[in-house]
Parts: sequence; C-alpha cells; structure tokens
Amino acid sequence: MSDATAGRRILVASNRGPVSFIRGDDGTLTARRGGGGVVSGLSSVASGADLLWVCAALSDADRAAARQVPGGMLGLDGQPGGSAVRMLDIPVGTFNRAYNTVANSVLWFIHHMLYDTPNRPQFGRAFRRDWAAYRSYNAAFAQALADAVPPGDTGPGEGTAPAAERAVVQDYHLTLAPRMLAKLRPGLRIAHFSHTPWAPVDYYRLLPDDVAAEVLDGILGADHAGFLSQRWADAFMDCCEHVLGAEVDRDRQRISHAGHVTGIGVHPLGVDAGELTERAGRGDVRARMASLTERTGGRRLIVRVDRTELSKNIVRGLAAYRELLISHPEWVGKVTMLAMAYPSRHDLPEYREYTASVQRLGREIEDEFGTPDWAPLLLLTNDDYPRSLAGYRLADVLLVNPVRDGMNLVAKEGPILADHGCALVLSREAGAADELGQDAIVINPFDVTATAEALHQALTMPDDERIRRCRSLARAGSAVPPSAWFASQLAALDG
Repeated sequence: MSDATAGRRILVASNRGPVSFIRGDDGTLTARRGGGGVVSGLSSVASGADLLWVCAALSDADRAAARQVPGGMLGLDGQPGGSAVRMLDIPVGTFNRAYNTVANSVLWFIHHMLYDTPNRPQFGRAFRRDWAAYRSYNAAFAQALADAVPPGDTGPGEGTAPAAERAVVQDYHLTLAPRMLAKLRPGLRIAHFSHTPWAPVDYYRLLPDDVAAEVLDGILGADHAGFLSQRWADAFMDCCEHVLGAEVDRDRQRISHAGHVTGIGVHPLGVDAGELTERAGRGDVRARMASLTERTGGRRLIVRVDRTELSKNIVRGLAAYRELLISHPEWVGKVTMLAMAYPSRHDLPEYREYTASVQRLGREIEDEFGTPDWAPLLLLTNDDYPRSLAGYRLADVLLVNPVRDGMNLVAKEGPILADHGCALVLSREAGAADELGQDAIVINPFDVTATAEALHQALTMPDDERIRRCRSLARAGSAVPPSAWFASQLAALDG
C-alpha cells in the first residue's frame, strides 16, 4: 500500500465496478471480475487500501445480486456481507437514459468528436428527459458516497467530513457527482478523473449551453480534476474559461469558480508489467499462440486489438492494410493482419452499423487477396483475452490508430509482451502518443495512404532498431502502473 492510501479510507465511484454477475441455467448467480479500462486501472490497488467502491448494477444478474444483500454491499469477490463494494440498483429506465443516451451517445460523441454534424446532434424535448435521468443517476452516486461518510466535526465547520476521507469519482458518466457530493458533505476532499479526451471548446459548445455549463460546474465541485494528457487538461481549462467564465490560472494549473478552487493535474495511466507478463505466460495464452501461428503459417504479423468502437478507427486501419498490399505487392503472401475487434455497445445502432462496415471491408480484403494457402486477414470478433495476449506476443507490428483516444493501453501493453520486439504504429490523436511518440511511428489517423506507408516502414525496420524501440516503449508504458497512477491522484488532493 502506498503512502497516499495509508491510514485513510478511500471512496471510489465508477459506473462499472470490480465485480459483475452472470446467472446460470439453474438461476445461480456467479461473480466474476468486472471489465473495462477503469476497472483494470483501479482493481490492482483496491485490495491494498481501506476502500469502498460504489458502482452501478449493469445487468439483470447484477441487480438480482444487489437486491439480495442490504444496501447492495458486497466484498471485492462478490460475496454478500462484504464492505468493499456497494452496487447501486438504479431504476432500469433511469440507467438506460443516463448511460446509453447521454453518457455514451452524447458525452462520448462530444469528447471523441464523432458527430456527423450536418445531421446530428439534435437536442430537443426528449434529450431534456434524458438529461434529467443523467442528473438523477449522478445524484444516486453522490448520495451513496455521502452515506459512507457520516457527518463529523473534524473539519472546518459543522457537518464536515473527517479529514482522512477521500473520494475519487471516475469518468464522463459521473461529471455532476463531485458538485452534488461536495454539497452533501462539505469538507470531504474530492477528485474527479476523466479517462476520455476532452473536446476543444468550439466542439464542446455543440452541447446545449446550460448542459455544457452544468457538466463543467459539476467537475469543478471537486478539489482536483485529473486527465490522462496535458492536451485534454488544456481543453478542459479552455472550456471552463470560455463557457463558464471561470478564472483559469494555467501557470499554477488551477481554476477558480463559484468561490472554490480546483486543481488540475495530468496523471498518465500505465501498465503493471509484472502482472501482465505473468498472465501472458499461462498455458491458455501459449495454446492460442500455437493456434495463431498455425493459422498464419508463421508469416509476419500486423496485430490490432480493439473494441468495435467508433473512435478506434478500425475501418481506416483495414483500408490502410489493403493499400499496403496494393502499393507494396512484395508483401502479398508474406504478411497477415490479425485484427481482434471485440463487440462494444451493440445496443446502439451506430455501433451495429460500424461493426457491419468492419466485417464488410474484412470480407472484401479476403476476397481480393486471399489464396488457398494464404489468409491475408484474420478478423476475430469473439471476445478472448488470452488470444489478445497471444497476439501481442507474436506481433511484428502493432497498429493503434484511433481517431481520438484518452490514452489507449493497447499501445502500452503490446511492446511489453512482444516476444521478439514489435514496431508500434500509433495515432497522434491517442493520449499515449505524448509518452510513446519518440519511439513509435506516429501517424495522422485519417490519412490512409500515410498509414499504409507507416506499416511498410514498420515491417522493414531493421531488427536492432525495432528491438531498441520496443524496449524503450515497454519502459515508458510501464513507468506509471495503476497503483502509482491512483496514488498520484490522492497525493494531489493533499497538495
């Protein structure tokens, strides 16, 4: 346990928690580790601190588990009677409007700049109903966090929270919660962390004026607001200045608004190299390596690992690979792309349509170039974590080309695991480019031709240069493991 977490109780709030449930054919509920990048980032520190993690029940099985125990209280292993996890059974309608319609279909689209602006967005009466649900969802989290901190008398005034308490609120789902919590428990030290990019002010202003202001004001209820990249922190400060009229001190990285000062910090998230390497050495990963090697015939391997998510830019990545085979025919029959594109948000029509586009282009590449003894593309869409690790280990080239990404841990994980060193082709629009750009081949993610040439450069890179770059990338990618990342946010609250 780090000095930042020692001797204090830490409250964490995130939409997705460290445990989820599945229901068996006999109705039995079985706990398993929750998924997602936020969970991965926090789980490694959860067992080392006196921590309460407040999360939402995401499925019918989660809701059933939460209802079986008083207050939805569970252990980190999902067992009833614990004190580490509180799973909130938010009404399904409220949750769906807040999560799917606002968080994932509005705020995510804003920060990743995904809108087809001649047609969308349109903010009418239905959106106001959805925004009210988002507000209610945030209020449920704020109240749950407040309930975990009985009013005390150790702070500066009546009703303030004990000084040892800290609350860390995670991501774009919970932008309003810091302000709500600060009102419920004055004196409680609060941090908010954004795992997404932050939109530039002109794009952010697509939001209705009152909503744009409410989001910013909500985060500024925290004592510290953290971001993965200085680019995103700067964009947030620009929005606070131009939308809210807040006083922004860029030299001291702080914002004054409504009589309160919020510190701004940059906290890059890296990989626990030891934990990742141990997992990648297990038998299930080795078995998948053998299977992939047999399927690819030992050819040079370009690897990508993504969710089928609009910002990940899979379609342009496939188009660049196709152009590589056309413009550099010497690679025909000698290279294979292993594209692991796992399902994401299929309850939203835009994501279903995008998945169909990925699959359609994949078939076209196979039809155009495939031969009886060569599959130019392996497009694998069933979620398989051991296979992802196997792909990292086998990769000659790792392609990470998002149109916009808060960080992107794939770019950090791949070089750590690559058995014989991989070259990284990396979008300049990923937050990870701030740390990895010196040793990666950095691309404009919209330029398909330049991406194809970058793939060629990566494939022809001399072995000693590829290995040297990969080792440097691995060091950078593991420089700030999750425990240090989390501790830095807590330390910022004490600054």
